[in-house]
Amino acid sequence: MGLFDFISDMGEKLFGSGDNAAEKIQQNIEASNPGVKDLNVIYNDGVVELSGTADSAEAMEKAVLMAGNVKGVSEVKASGLVAPPQEAKVEYYVIQKGDSLSAIAKRYYGNANDYPRIFDANKEVIKNPDLIYPGQKIRIPME
Repeated sequence: MGLFDFISDMGEKLFGSGDNAAEKIQQNIEASNPGVKDLNVIYNDGVVELSGTADSAEAMEKAVLMAGNVKGVSEVKASGLVAPPQEAKVEYYVIQKGDSLSAIAKRYYGNANDYPRIFDANKEVIKNPDLIYPGQKIRIPME
């Protein structure tokens, strides 16, 4: 599973059948303001297309993860989202049943107490470090 593929039946429920999905996803991204200017969102049958200008590669990644971790989204296309090159080493992880941020921190960093590092890198996607769900895709900063 690449960065832009997601599990469509998992994630935060932002819209219903009568809602404008693109508008709801755009509002969600803009509310957390990860650093994307002139954001435009198009939603068509589970696929989200993002365009705009990101302040950093991290801001672009966060916008993609915010759009993709929405119930009903299976793919995010970000070819219209312009961002500077990635400078930090980042891995991506799909949360499994039984995971906790401390268990993930222990796996990646060797210390369960480093879980705030993962939480801080994903605040736009994870609102509470104790409330993560299987299928959610998150960033794991490696530097």
